[in-house]
Amino acid sequence: MAKKIERMVIIGATSGIGREVAERMAERGVHLGVAGRRIELLEELQAKYGAERIAIAQMDVTDSAAADALDNLLNEIGAPDVLLYASGVGKQNPDLEEERELNTVTTNCEGMVRIVDRFVNYVKRTPAYSRKHKAHIAVITSVAGTMGMGQAPAYSASKSMQSAYIVALAQHARMQRIPMTFTDIRPGFVATELLNPAKHYPMLMTKAEAARHIIRGIERRRRIVIFDWRFRCIVALWRLIPRWLWERITIVKN
Repeated sequence: MAKKIERMVIIGATSGIGREVAERMAERGVHLGVAGRRIELLEELQAKYGAERIAIAQMDVTDSAAADALDNLLNEIGAPDVLLYASGVGKQNPDLEEERELNTVTTNCEGMVRIVDRFVNYVKRTPAYSRKHKAHIAVITSVAGTMGMGQAPAYSASKSMQSAYIVALAQHARMQRIPMTFTDIRPGFVATELLNPAKHYPMLMTKAEAARHIIRGIERRRRIVIFDWRFRCIVALWRLIPRWLWERITIVKN
């Protein structure tokens, strides 16, 4: 059963999937708190839909000050129904450039933990949440986290970590009786700035298509969202491949 979303925070709303979801939710009249590094892009969004409906915060999730920026955003919009973590980086790195690998891990892993943990603690102390009104955390991971990808080691590993962390938080919430639910969103290839336009990506999906799948999954509070059906079939097949065989597959390149 779909839950109506009245207030939502989106981390990573300046571009890509996060921006697309923000636009669609704003069109529905949802009160939004949006954050990202490029403040001018957030200001454009606010000007388009109105400051009374959209609160903005400049945020770099790799900076410890990001957690304080989140606190300010939450204070401004009130207790949100959903926090969507859409911030992330990911590039193929066949040459294992050290800075690229480390930046990927810092942004996708450290950044997510910083923001998500701060929100969990916010929910713990906020009386607006209860068994009847649970907070919802959704994180955009990737189907790449299913298996390690030789062309993008840090990216696939960081996405696997994100998924495992959500599992741990879901268990933590039950142990601590925190009124929360979680969604692990695992897209395949989506036409965003992260992809190299000179390369061909199979089953490429537009941002609009991805946003539609994400919003529907969040509204229905699905625990895991993999889109579309073709990637669900591929992921199911990947899981059947023994590790020793997967490590010998050298044709998975793009």
